[in-house]
Amino acid sequence: MGSTSNGSEERPGGARDRDEEGRARNARPRDGLGRPLPYGEDGVPRQPEGVVRTPQETVTEAQRLLDEGRPFHAHEVFEDAWKSGPEEERELWRGLAQLAVGLTHAARGNLTGGARLLRRGAGAAETWTSDSGRTQPHGIDIAAMAAWARNLATDLERDGRPVDAAARAPKLRTPTPER
Repeated sequence: MGSTSNGSEERPGGARDRDEEGRARNARPRDGLGRPLPYGEDGVPRQPEGVVRTPQETVTEAQRLLDEGRPFHAHEVFEDAWKSGPEEERELWRGLAQLAVGLTHAARGNLTGGARLLRRGAGAAETWTSDSGRTQPHGIDIAAMAAWARNLATDLERDGRPVDAAARAPKLRTPTPER
């Protein structure tokens, strides 16, 4: 099918996608990396938007999604924290969201954009740590996350090929040694 004047190609009924409040929302199914699929295809469940979680719930849910190779969806979890969390933590969550988007681009094959976002997210998280004085907020080792991001960015530029998102997913919390 071709595009129509209202941009409703292949939409069921030709209408624009809208949510319950009437806001425009793309209802196309998405793959595990957040790429739109044609209407009628099976996609992965989308992350609900605007969920307010505790920081611990945010980290746990984001880690689950990263481990499943779904960094796009992890970014949406971080974005919820960024938008709903306390003002003093917004830059932390924004930086973590950028890291997840960087991994998303790296897995999709946008290597230049992935490397750029990984470095930008690492810098944002480190700046937040420097400004706040908190090196392991909510159990997240920011130095380890920044090192992971920069190493992955370097690998992308050196190797020139997409990565497996699950295999290259970071561990948000550094395990503490047992005593």
